[in-house]
Amino acid sequence: MNQKRFHIAIVGLGYVGLPLAQLFLEKGHTVYGIDVDSSKIQKLQHRQSYLSDFSAKEIRRLFADGTFHVSESFDAVGQADAVIICVPTPLDQDSKPDLTYVKHAVRNIMPHLHKGHLVVLESSTYPGTTEEELQPLIESTGMVVGVDVHLAYSPERIDPGARRSPLHEIPKVLGGVSGQCTSYAKQIYESVFQNVVVVSSPRVAEFTKILENCQRLVNISFMNELAMMCEKMNINLWEAIDAASTKPYGFTPYYPGPGIGGHCIPVDPLYLLWKAKQYDVDLQFIEVAHKVNEFMPEYVVQRVTHSLAGKPLTECGVLVIGVTYKKDVNDLRESTAIPIIEKLMKLGIKVSFHDPYIQEIRVGGQPMKGSPLTKRNIEQQDCVLILTDHSGIPYDGVAAHANLVIDTRNAMKHVGDRDHIVTI
Repeated sequence: MNQKRFHIAIVGLGYVGLPLAQLFLEKGHTVYGIDVDSSKIQKLQHRQSYLSDFSAKEIRRLFADGTFHVSESFDAVGQADAVIICVPTPLDQDSKPDLTYVKHAVRNIMPHLHKGHLVVLESSTYPGTTEEELQPLIESTGMVVGVDVHLAYSPERIDPGARRSPLHEIPKVLGGVSGQCTSYAKQIYESVFQNVVVVSSPRVAEFTKILENCQRLVNISFMNELAMMCEKMNINLWEAIDAASTKPYGFTPYYPGPGIGGHCIPVDPLYLLWKAKQYDVDLQFIEVAHKVNEFMPEYVVQRVTHSLAGKPLTECGVLVIGVTYKKDVNDLRESTAIPIIEKLMKLGIKVSFHDPYIQEIRVGGQPMKGSPLTKRNIEQQDCVLILTDHSGIPYDGVAAHANLVIDTRNAMKHVGDRDHIVTI
């Protein structure tokens, strides 16, 4: 492994940027962390964490060697060998790609660029972004990409909340604008990753990430559609999936749920859908999968109201367990729990929530504080609705005191008495 020590500027210190900074620091490099969110910078300066994957102790360790410097300013870019962009790439109000954060980052980098610099985009995006959007911006400075500065794309593959693989063991896909761009980026990434997978261009690297998430959207949405059919046929889909998973080849398990949240799976496929239309291509699988995924919050609400039949909804209380988009993280991005809660409240149902990672959410523009998961609180509800299956929840205790449980994550699969448990 290359033992050279680099100075790395990382723009965006969220769920992607901060773990990447940690990895470079652990391998002995100097890291300049940049984020325009002043609250993140202030917390880091006070050695506090804002991500569920980092404890305060781990944050303190980042600064232990004096090689981690954080700021809202982009001035440190000039001291770096490479600049890695890890900023959000959301959808706009028309469900089209919004590259505002990426372009803002590049424009702030540009005054500090010098010959020999490497710029890498890691944010998920549509194929062509690096060469069609970033390269013209960088070359407007007068420097030529591939000659004066290097430019590449390398998709992030971080899975928040999952500890299945250390970051440095996850293969790093990389594609540069030129052979020299790729070579320099490979040298830097090989100093921290065990395996760097080089592809022929940035657009192949961009497509690789979006392909991974399109596959998951299509397959999870298919399971959600099957869940709706299985309800009518009185079949436990989760049981069938577990049985099918015993086949030693040819079957990969995907699971239903209350809709897919997070930044990647519900968003990235729409980036590709938008790009495909520029080539007069209709990606029907993505369109159908997106439609199914968008319907799931409404389907969950229907199952809740059906289960509460016999009592006026305005007299019913529902306790939601878990509001983050996935288990064991404090990430609310694209969480389907929020629209589900809002829909239930519009029906007149009294809704409360408990999430060990989230103390307050906003529903319909109004703040809602979390409730404690006590025996009394559970018993007073007509229904407990599990939307996120956090590991630390005492599910046996919830089942013992709840009048009715609607479980969208199969969190109650090991509970013995299941007469009052509905699994979606």
